[in-house]
Amino acid sequence: MKDRLLILTAGFGEGHNAAARAMASAWNALHGPDTAPVADIYALASPRMAALARRGYLGLINRAPRLWSRAYRWLDQSRMSPVLLRGTPTERRVLAELIAREQPAAIACTYPAYAFMLARLRQAGLVEMPIFNIVTDSISINSLWWRSGAAGWFLPNEDSAEVLLRAGADPSRLHVLGFPVASFFAENENRFAPPSLTAGAAPRVLYIINSGTRGAAETARRLLLQPNWEVTCTVGRDEKLRAALSRLASGRPVAANILGWTNEIPRLLMSHHVVVSKAGGATTQEALAARCPMIVNLVVPGQEEGNSELLRRHGIGAFAEDPDAVVRELQRAFRDGGAVWKKWRSASEPLYRPRAALEIAAEVYRRVRAKRDSDAISSSPSTKVPRRSRADSLHPTDTTSHRAPGSASASV
Repeated sequence: MKDRLLILTAGFGEGHNAAARAMASAWNALHGPDTAPVADIYALASPRMAALARRGYLGLINRAPRLWSRAYRWLDQSRMSPVLLRGTPTERRVLAELIAREQPAAIACTYPAYAFMLARLRQAGLVEMPIFNIVTDSISINSLWWRSGAAGWFLPNEDSAEVLLRAGADPSRLHVLGFPVASFFAENENRFAPPSLTAGAAPRVLYIINSGTRGAAETARRLLLQPNWEVTCTVGRDEKLRAALSRLASGRPVAANILGWTNEIPRLLMSHHVVVSKAGGATTQEALAARCPMIVNLVVPGQEEGNSELLRRHGIGAFAEDPDAVVRELQRAFRDGGAVWKKWRSASEPLYRPRAALEIAAEVYRRVRAKRDSDAISSSPSTKVPRRSRADSLHPTDTTSHRAPGSASASV
């Protein structure tokens, strides 16, 4: 029987889902088709409530970012938040049934709340396999990612690993292998690239417009007014904005593309010089996987602050709060044959990890094999070991048996 990896995600931010999809693709590539099921337990347990929660979350970060910032800090610091994140009895039941049905060799979480649910199920004797957290944020990492323990954490960069080290995490359980991005980046790294600015090519600017982005229409208008830039705007499912920008783009001397929802973001990132977007986890990490410097024009308080800080620390792109600033930073980048842009692109090299998903999948499997071998030795009749409790018989590197703060009941 092929080893299966159960991947748990949630629809509260695209970074979680993007990482989950990339991990599933990588595991399937290594172990065969359909060996990495992906599940959103919230959506499975209560679809309507999950949809309402997602809309509420998006409304909060877009319309009331200061309120979300306070909520994020509370989740980070409160002793009560782990109790809430253990989930409802329905969510825990759905998760337990899924684990029993799939029989995974390991579980990978791209959303931090699941570690608390799984800790509760472990107390009830329903979970024995190792659990790994794939951290989708950088630097401003909420403590929920580590407060319930794990067999290991996969971090996108050394800056983020330092956060967990300062919090007291075991260095041997921290793996800095990058953010799991789509295999397209690694498979096409020598196929797509922006044209040479030194040779006089027109600068290519990609503008990814997200819901709630302030001044999106005006920023796009200002970009389209630059006669010598090739501009691509993605507007998602906002057909009204797409029609308005298409009218503005008509008749430009240099090509402009106004796209709706598209699955071509990886190719677009790899073939453009700069991307303008908010500092979302998936967008930031995909830009790094494409070596495409980023102009950040919006930062959601909390988790996105660290993404913007990562780019600032490494000198990759710039922060531009309004449309005028966006254009100024781009003009500066493209001046003198793209001298500043070249510095930005070179600065991204240390964070360039397009094969992260495959490397994480390989490390998870290595840990699964190590635990299996250790268990086999411990259970061998010829091996005399002191009698141990059920919890102690877990693999030494598996800390998911630790109780979440406040969890005392062994019931599901």
